[in-house]
Amino acid sequence: MSVPICYCYGYDEDDIRADVCANGGRSLILERILAEKRQGTCRCAETHPDGR
Repeated sequence: MSVPICYCYGYDEDDIRADVCANGGRSLILERILAEKRQGTCRCAETHPDGR
């Protein structure tokens, strides 16, 4: 089982690895997460076990 990275948007280690491979050695997931957070769709307080 892959370790969760982002509980809000469901990204895990495997997603990061796949994204790095798909994007020439660089993951774009952080940019996606930040864009979503700017839009106010973050649910960390509800989805992250530590509420962060």
